[in-house]
Amino acid sequence: MKSLFIKYKSVIKFILTFLLVYVVLSVVYKLYLQYSNGSKFYPDYITNLVSMQSETLLNSLGYQTQVLPHPDEPSMKLILNGEYLGRVIEGCNSVSVIILFLSFIVAFSGKLKTTFFYILSGSVLIYTVNLLRIVVLTVGLYHYPEYADILHNVIFPGIIYGMVFLLWIFWVNRFSKLNKNNA
Repeated sequence: MKSLFIKYKSVIKFILTFLLVYVVLSVVYKLYLQYSNGSKFYPDYITNLVSMQSETLLNSLGYQTQVLPHPDEPSMKLILNGEYLGRVIEGCNSVSVIILFLSFIVAFSGKLKTTFFYILSGSVLIYTVNLLRIVVLTVGLYHYPEYADILHNVIFPGIIYGMVFLLWIFWVNRFSKLNKNNA
């Protein structure tokens, strides 16, 4: 049994580190959501910020956009050219995806400075792509409502998670200690 632990030490370390970081950050995020300044029917600050930034981007593209607090739930209603197209909920703010990304990078950490800057730049990239995802999805829902299901449930999650996967692959191949140890 001891020989198995020695043989798979790096795998076990990765799994435990990943799980520890993921659980700790998820609990912190859950506490943030629970104790955020938002009321029962108003989303947390980050979700609100993503909604407002999406509104600004859509307006800059020439659409008349309005984002309003949803009257029945903690989300923001997204209205494009007078048509209510959807809502921005907590799951749309990219924080959960960033936590997943960050947990993996820490589990495959490299040099501290490199790891920190990769996490920072990757998180900014994920946040930005998520904003663009919301904007393109909204425009898509406006012009092609018949494709709402495939746009929301297949294409755009595939894009955001695919990008995270590519960031992980790039990290492991270029910067992680694991790659340095196997070279």
